[in-house]
Amino acid sequence: MDYQQTIEYLYNTLPMFSRVGSAAFKKDLTNTLLLCERLDNPQKKFKSIHVAGTNGKGSVSHMLASIFQTAGYKTGLYTSPHLYDFRERIKTNGIMCDEEFIIDFVKRIRPAIEEVEPSFFEITVAMAFEYFARQKVDIAIIEVGLGGRLDSTNVVIPELSVITNIGWDHMNLLGNSLEEIAFEKAGIIKENIPVVIGEKRKETEDVFKKIALKKQAQIFFAEENFSVSYYHLSNESIHISVEDRNSTISSYQLDLGGIYQTKNILTVLQSIEILRDWKINSENIRSALKNVKRLTGLHGRWEVIGEQPTVVLEVAHNKDGIEQMLVHLKNIRYEKLHIIIGMVKDKDVEQVVQLLPKEANYYFTQAHIPRALDAAILQSKAFEFHLKGDYFDDVNLALQKALGKASQNDLVIVCGSIFLVAEVNKQLIAQ
Repeated sequence: MDYQQTIEYLYNTLPMFSRVGSAAFKKDLTNTLLLCERLDNPQKKFKSIHVAGTNGKGSVSHMLASIFQTAGYKTGLYTSPHLYDFRERIKTNGIMCDEEFIIDFVKRIRPAIEEVEPSFFEITVAMAFEYFARQKVDIAIIEVGLGGRLDSTNVVIPELSVITNIGWDHMNLLGNSLEEIAFEKAGIIKENIPVVIGEKRKETEDVFKKIALKKQAQIFFAEENFSVSYYHLSNESIHISVEDRNSTISSYQLDLGGIYQTKNILTVLQSIEILRDWKINSENIRSALKNVKRLTGLHGRWEVIGEQPTVVLEVAHNKDGIEQMLVHLKNIRYEKLHIIIGMVKDKDVEQVVQLLPKEANYYFTQAHIPRALDAAILQSKAFEFHLKGDYFDDVNLALQKALGKASQNDLVIVCGSIFLVAEVNKQLIAQ
């Protein structure tokens, strides 16, 4: 099989959560452990940082990877899902893994695939661990896929565990209260391994403290030690001044848009402070945060792809993410707002659409995956909350319509689903 045939084999043979939803979620670590055993346990051959959370875990993972890379360490980065190329999931120093490695890996592991019948995610996790072991990375930043306790990535023993925040998402799998969701995320806390909690909430604080105490894991709440004293948003970046517990103020320019990065940066700074054994200085941090996108290839977080009108890709897809997007909107200037939105079936659609501004122009659409919510159904649900607009079978048809209606001072946002953002044809903006 060549590379394309290999990828098609993975997509078509293995249950894939991003396409079919909860049917692909395996509720234990047995398959991952079996696969890793067949590979001589590559997860034990490199150091790691394990990052979970409802929102922000992707941004935090990329920021941490950028910092370690800038400090001179060979850095692995595992994230999911990908936007454009499967290989985005597995990178070393910002470079996607080789096609030849994927072909060879699948060829070698195919008997185990047929015997174990793993999910797509379980295979990609084992693949990433094997790649990082072969690459002899100094450290790998490992982003949790879903939850934490039962996530396939939860077979690593990291240098540090990080939980960015707790919000409402995947309730059908993780629980119907913030406490239950926090319990699942807290499953990544390991014996005697420190843990950073990005955002402190009264509903979840005790959950984390109890589990950390039980595991004898030192716990750090980033918001207790760092705070944002000033920030300024521009189109594709944010200037942030951060005050630490000693009242020392440090300023950073972050090349990631989105006001929510003011929270993520505190999580990152707290994490780096704990990892004192690694040789990382303040200049490494400043340079890395200024170049996250260039160094790691992060896309879709308030990513501006067009001007006059401004066109933004934003992977916000749940209640907390949409709330943060709306806070950002209050801090920038534009005339009219055009929202292109598509969601997946297993999200709480009502919880999201009731937050959205009624005065915006809406374009309801859907990604081309089985898990996508039909655009007409989304339009109908949104209409109940007085949101009005046409529906489109394809995001690029919706984008063409929005660009046709928008004036040069308007703002067009594509949001609601990572998979929808991935299907945007950026060439439309250049025409």
